[in-house]
Amino acid sequence: MNYQKILEDIAEEIKPHLKDGHVADYIPALAKVDPEQFAMSLTLFDGTQYHVGDTETLFSIQSISKVFTFTLALKFYNNSIYKRIGVEPSGNPFNSLVQLEYENGKPRNPFINAGAINMTDALVKHYKNAELTYKEVLNFIKEIADDNSISLNDVILKSEKEHGYRNIALANLMKSFNNLDNDVSEVVDIYFKHCSLEMNTKMLSRTMLYLANHGEDPISKKTHISQRQAKRINSVMLTCGHYDASGDFAFNVGLPGKSGVGGGIVAVVPKLMGISVWAPALNEQGNSLVGTMALELFTTKTGLSIF
Repeated sequence: MNYQKILEDIAEEIKPHLKDGHVADYIPALAKVDPEQFAMSLTLFDGTQYHVGDTETLFSIQSISKVFTFTLALKFYNNSIYKRIGVEPSGNPFNSLVQLEYENGKPRNPFINAGAINMTDALVKHYKNAELTYKEVLNFIKEIADDNSISLNDVILKSEKEHGYRNIALANLMKSFNNLDNDVSEVVDIYFKHCSLEMNTKMLSRTMLYLANHGEDPISKKTHISQRQAKRINSVMLTCGHYDASGDFAFNVGLPGKSGVGGGIVAVVPKLMGISVWAPALNEQGNSLVGTMALELFTTKTGLSIF
C-alpha cells in the first residue's frame, strides 16, 4: 500500500477545512497557536515512518498523556486499579464536576480529567514521591517514543496552573470522597506537567507501537505491559478516548484513539502501525476537527479499521 501517496491525498482533501473549528482558549497559551497547521505520521513495526505536513512542529500533548499514565497505573496495580476508576464512557464533558459528585468521587474512566488526576495520584502512591513520579512518567514516554529530547513547555505549564481551577476542584472532590491518597496540590501539579509535555506527530506515532503489538514494543522488543493489559487500554481508548464524542469517533474512524485539546490525536492499527495527527482547531467536543477528518479519510482509503 502506498502510504505516502495516501497521506498526501488526505492533506489536500483537508486543506479547505483548516479554517474550521477553534483552538482551545481556556488555556491562554494554547489560544495563541496558529490554527491552520496540519501534520500526520505513521510508524510501522519495522520503524518505517511516513509523514505529511508540519511533522517536526512540537505541540502540547495535553490529554494524550492520559494513555501513558493509565498504562503505568495498570502495570503497577493491575485489576485493583478499577477500585479507583471505572471504564465506562462518560457521555459528559471531560471536566464535569456534576458527574463526579453523583458517582461518589469515582471517575467514570481514566481518560476524563478526574480519571487522569486519579491515575496520577495512584502513581505518586506507587513511587512514594511526587517529583520522582513525574520523572518516571517522562522517562516512560521518552522510552516508547525512542526520543530523549521530549520535555515540557514552561509557558503552557504556567498557563495550566494559573487557570486550572476546575481540575483542582475535581481533585478536591475526589479527596472528599477518600478517592485520592496524596496531597491535592502535588498531584495536580504533576498532572499539569505531563499535560504540558511537547511532542510532534513523528514521536507520538512511535509511542503507539506497544499498544498496537499487544504490549510489546516491536522495535526494541521490550514488553511494557501484558497482552491482557494492552487489550484493556485499547478498548478504553476506543470507547472513551474522545470524551463525549467517542461514539462518533468509533463510528467514523473505527480505531482505538486518544485526543488532546492541543489538537493532537493518536490512534492504533493493531498488529500494523501507530498513527498520530495534529491540527489545532477543535470541534465542539474538544477534539481536533481536521485531525478526526483525516483519520476517517485514512481508514476509508486504506480499509484499515478494527471493524
